[in-house]
Amino acid sequence: MLGTGAASGAGAVPAATTGKRSAPAREVPVSVTMRALRVLEAFTPDAPVRTLTALARHTGLPLTTTHRLVGELTRWGALERDGGGSYRIGLRLWEIASLAPRGLGLRELALPQLSDLVHVTGENAQLAVREGLSVVFVERLAGRGAVPVLTRVAGRFALMPTGVGRVLLAYAPPEVQEQVLAGPPARCTEATVCDPSLLRQLLAEVRRTGVAVCERQVTLDSVSVAAPVYGPRGDVVAAVSVVAHAGAVQPHTLVPLVQVAARGISRSLGAEPASVS
Repeated sequence: MLGTGAASGAGAVPAATTGKRSAPAREVPVSVTMRALRVLEAFTPDAPVRTLTALARHTGLPLTTTHRLVGELTRWGALERDGGGSYRIGLRLWEIASLAPRGLGLRELALPQLSDLVHVTGENAQLAVREGLSVVFVERLAGRGAVPVLTRVAGRFALMPTGVGRVLLAYAPPEVQEQVLAGPPARCTEATVCDPSLLRQLLAEVRRTGVAVCERQVTLDSVSVAAPVYGPRGDVVAAVSVVAHAGAVQPHTLVPLVQVAARGISRSLGAEPASVS
């Protein structure tokens, strides 16, 4: 990260009053750890395989530095090299990541309920958590003939257009809600609600009813019905949803199914009965 020059504003001492010239801005050194993380974050769903040259270009690191870091990451198992000399994420990194308590543990507890939703509806069942100003999908199961969705496991998405995201935002701290509402609108279709005043009303409705219905918000052929999942302290820790074909199903018929699944997952997490009733 580059410095932006001498301090200015309240409390700053003008260089002329000291008789000394301002010290030149210094570059803040980037640690080896951050450089290694830059290499890892270069891999995305659109670019799961990268050459050494592409990694150096993406990270902005010298080719020799990239070569050394990639070699160390490969020896540890965070990266794997294919027959063509390119690199992909290694299995050992997945092993470590699977220990995240909001990932694998939550997923394992929720799988029976998600499987039931898919069996009953024939559509998509999703489980997600909030990470900052995004929703992260922990699991997604799809039934035969389920409507295509844009989400993927471990993928991030905007909060407001999705059913699970809208639930998570409705129960998020007020400052988080205001940050999202003040930011650029996440418009996915011409039907996506982007007006902050209307979005505030929708969040209030989610808190009142305990369910979010998002129709044609992410894709024009889908409707999402979502409900909150509670943790042992009574706070909302996740959200579960069914994403079905818009027009082929009445959303209100999905509400009790999703709520039953959410209550079941909440109980598995140790939530108090009062929280999930």
